[in-house]
Amino acid sequence: MAVVIAVSSFVARGTVGLRAMLPALDRLGHETIACPTTVLSSHLGHPHVAGSAVGPDTLAAMIDAFEANGWLREVDAVLTGYLPSAAHVRIVETLILRLRALRPDATVVCDPVLGDLPGGLYVPREAADAVRERLVPLATHLKPNRFELSFLAGRPVETAAEVVAAARALPVPVVLASSIPVGGDRLANIVVTRDRAACCTVPREQNVAHGTGDLLAALFAAHVLHGEDPFASAAFAVGGVASAVALSRGSGELRLAGASAWHEAPPLPMEPIGSTSD
Repeated sequence: MAVVIAVSSFVARGTVGLRAMLPALDRLGHETIACPTTVLSSHLGHPHVAGSAVGPDTLAAMIDAFEANGWLREVDAVLTGYLPSAAHVRIVETLILRLRALRPDATVVCDPVLGDLPGGLYVPREAADAVRERLVPLATHLKPNRFELSFLAGRPVETAAEVVAAARALPVPVVLASSIPVGGDRLANIVVTRDRAACCTVPREQNVAHGTGDLLAALFAAHVLHGEDPFASAAFAVGGVASAVALSRGSGELRLAGASAWHEAPPLPMEPIGSTSD
């Protein structure tokens, strides 16, 4: 079991942000310290949404309390998600640096929740720039979608080869790029390290519930923390998300509660991409 600080949004109803991350980490045996960056009634796709960001000072004070209580030295990993401002990014950067001073080998999984296609950024540009400049260099594992990978690397991402090139242009040892179109009816999840790249694909589905990216990041982190290599971790994580999506068809939200064993889904096949060298 690992202890994980998860920093992301919280919704009262639904399964996005922390409400998707916590079930994944819990079912795979990890203890989570949850730090909300926003508190909302639901995700923003609903017609009526209430709530607001958690103040950066409040988040910073929570982290100070964790350290004062001696809990920070027990933490094995940080998982980052939605950060609504550059100030929130700076606080998470400080958290990671403080943790690294105590635990130099701590795992940092960054899900850069910045935007998507076709709309582009849905966080302020200064927040997105802060993630690129402050968090990405500290990450051991990065889980961007296609738009986010292109933004962070500053280069186009259309093909598997361009995913590999963009991932290797970033100062992160392991990148899991999600939602990469393959043909007309499938999406690829591509894992890139300095010397290997491989992908697993899933059918492109319509009307998929929100939160699949959050769930993928958390399942990926959970398997990495079990000691599995990045490729096996991604294969299990993508299989888990695919199972949750199948169980949730017809629902507006991911169905993660109850006895369904979406987290125990078998790994999907991983196929190598191109050469094993740079």
